[in-house]
This record gives sequence, C-alpha cells and structure tokens, in this order.
Amino acid sequence: MARTYLTTTLPYVNAAPHIGFALEIIQADVVARHRRLQGDEVVFNTGTDEHGLKIYRAAQAEKKAPQAYVNEWAEKFDRLKSALDLSYTNFVRTTDPHHMAAAQEFWRRCATAGDIYKKTYQVKYCVGCELEKTNSELVDGRCPIHPNMELEEINEENYFFRFSKYGPNLLELYKAQPDFVMPESRGREIQRFVEAGLQDFSISRVKEKMPWGVPVPDDDSQVMYVWFDALVNYISTLGWPENEDNFKAYWPGIQFAGKDNLRQQSAMWQAMLMSAGLPPSKQVVIHGFITSDGQKMSKSLGNVVDPFALVEKYGTDAVRYWLLREMPPFEDGDFTEEKFHERYTADLVNGLGNLVSRIAALGEACGPIEMKNANFHIEMPAPWNHDELLAGYRFHEVLARLWQEFSAIDKYINDLRLWEQEPKFKKHGVAACALGLLYYARLLEPFLPHTVALIREKIKVDGNTIHCTKGAPLFPRLS
Repeated sequence: MARTYLTTTLPYVNAAPHIGFALEIIQADVVARHRRLQGDEVVFNTGTDEHGLKIYRAAQAEKKAPQAYVNEWAEKFDRLKSALDLSYTNFVRTTDPHHMAAAQEFWRRCATAGDIYKKTYQVKYCVGCELEKTNSELVDGRCPIHPNMELEEINEENYFFRFSKYGPNLLELYKAQPDFVMPESRGREIQRFVEAGLQDFSISRVKEKMPWGVPVPDDDSQVMYVWFDALVNYISTLGWPENEDNFKAYWPGIQFAGKDNLRQQSAMWQAMLMSAGLPPSKQVVIHGFITSDGQKMSKSLGNVVDPFALVEKYGTDAVRYWLLREMPPFEDGDFTEEKFHERYTADLVNGLGNLVSRIAALGEACGPIEMKNANFHIEMPAPWNHDELLAGYRFHEVLARLWQEFSAIDKYINDLRLWEQEPKFKKHGVAACALGLLYYARLLEPFLPHTVALIREKIKVDGNTIHCTKGAPLFPRLS
C-alpha cells in the first residue's frame, strides 16, 4: 500500500485562526482526500506552535500562565477541523511532552555533528516573524511583513546552528529535484538566497529573559529558539525518534506553507535535517497571501477575515470552494465579501446547485430508471487530466474544468428541453445526466466532500436502477 504524508505549518497561537491559514490547510486537505481515494494510506498533520517571545508576551498581557494561554488557543485552532470539514489525522502541539523530548534529541544529533556552537552576537530581531533581520531585508528600517512593529536589538550569548555549512548540500538538493519547491518561481527564489551565502543563525535564547521554550539539553540557562523547536514537529508527529518504523514508513513528506515561510521550510529545516542525518522533505508547496479589498489584513485595520464567520453565513463547502477556485494556488489573491457572494451565487446556487435540483426533479418525476436507459451521449468539453492538474496543485483549474462539465450537462437538458419529452425519451436523458453528474461528483469529492455526499443522497444508484429525490437545494440563495 502506498503511503502519503502531508503537513501544514503550525500557526502561532497568539491570534485567532485567519483565512490565510484556512487556505493552506484546505489545500492540504484536498490532496489528502484525493490520495485516500486513490488507495493511499495518508497521515495528514497540523497543529499549533506554542513557544516563543510573541506568545510569552501575549500571555503576559492577558495575565495568564503561558501554558494556560496556549491551551485555550490550541482548542480554537482544532475547531477548524469541523468548521472546514478537514480530514487531518494528527494535531501536534509543540508543548506536548513527546514533541519537546524529540526537539531535544534533534538538538543532540545536530550537536554531535558539530553543527551547534555558542557565541555572543548583536542583531536586529522582528518579534512578528520570530526571525533575525539584516539591513538588506528591511524597508525604511522596518520588517516589510510587520511594518507596524518596532525591531528589537538582541545582544546576548546564544547557541548557533552552522547553517553556512550546508549551502552546497542545499543547492545540490534543489538541482537534483527541480520541483522540490513549488512553484518554480519560489524554487528559484530560495536558490538565489542560498547562492548569496548563508549565515549561521541563533537557535537559543537566554532563559532569564525569555523562559517560554524547550530547555536546551545540558544547559539550564538557555531555551530553544522557537523556529528550531517548532520545525521538529514534522517528524515528532510521526513518533520520531522512538517509533522508527512509522517514521520511515511516512517520511519524507509534503509540506504546505505560506510565502513568508519559504526560507524556514525549504532551507533552514532542510539543513537541520541534513545535520541530524535524516532525509530532506519530499516537497515544499508555497502559497501566496490573501489581501482584503487590496490591503494586507491586519487587526489594526479591522479587515481580518474570520473563516468561522464565513462558514456560519455561507456554509463550509462554499468557503472551501471560494478559496480553491478564486485564489491562485501559488500567488497572492484578494478577498472581498462582494466577490465571495458573486461566486457563491453564480457557481454554487445558480450553477451546480441548480443543475442537481433539475436532474433530481426530473428523475423523481420519472420514478426508478433502469441503467440500460443511460445510452444517450452528452457532448462534453475537451478531455483533461484531473490527476495531472492535482499533482501540480492547480486546484483552481480542476474546479474550472469541472464546472465546464456541469455546464455541458445543463446545456444538454436545455437543448433537448428534456422536461417536455415523452416519458421513455425523458428517462434516457435523465439517466445520462444523472450518471454524468455522479461521475464528475467523484472528482469533486476532495474539494467539496459534504456537497458530494448530498448529491449522492439525491441521486442514488441501487444496483442497475437510478433513484432521484429532489429535496432541499444544495445551496440556499442569500440576499
């Protein structure tokens, strides 16, 4: 049996789940569901990143113990599973005792390889990114991703990872596997970054100043830098290092991440794996940002889109559909509720929803239809390769092609004026439409699983007989 391992990044738990992370985890969910339908045994991992300065300060601001603070937020992120109909199998928290022990073992292996050393340094640090920043990365002296946050100066003795040692190894990895980073443009971007020369990075913080982290092995005065700790989740969730069999069965895996994670996922983490003597990831898939009416989303601007609120108003599959159909898989996209509502009405209410209602109503009027009557040909668009498009993570193209197929079935009904035909002829046409719809619904299932389940309730195949029940519309019309 083939095995597939997929993972998202772990979002920080210092703010509510936002639509950008919803995009990432829904993309991963589509691939997980598709692989299961192909017969793969799938491990699909997500979770929460719960250490670091941002979270420590957020807990302090709310006068809560850090562990109590992250417990509350982890529960909120796990609620995405039901809200977005996600099929993840693992939910790892970086405060889990097993994860913390795995991070310490990972540290020891890198140290044994001679890749961890201690030095005093001074650097500009963006708390928002939890990353050091060089002057060349700044715009007007600020982090371009968090321009409203003041950079902080760090001047202390920390442990460092010999990132600079692994430049040649990373370039060899990128050359050997041109699609290691998707899309290619992001692959070229990280290659240029590595070619420019790598700088060793700090992997610890002084515990007296920032106590909220995984303890550094054999040094009670330091805790692990949040990125070093959090990245290990991708293998700790598989039971590493104790469960070697499970780890080898599923690793390497495919990682989904936003473009602000490119360096961490496709260079830092890969170098760390090499240092620990472990295989690199299988692939890193990078998506863009979602803006809100042309502006970057931020709490200060009040334009952050809440996925839970969207689901409550439009339904889970409407949110899944919009993010997968409207958002380009690798580039930035823009959200407005007006655009969301237009797509919902045109594609779901008037499109697929109306088509299913028409076929179900016509079929219900016909009564049971023998499969032998499904011998009418519906002229469909040019052939296309569903698996190939999904292998390239071109979710929007798959949905665009499926809606062409649904439109072709609808056109067939209109061209024949099927509702006016005599009973025998009508049964032939309805059978063809019903079976065509069910065929393409199977391809739609990873994208809109609940909708496809409802379609199968309305149009059932029992042995050699088709039974149709109209019932309520799939998508209610909203004003």
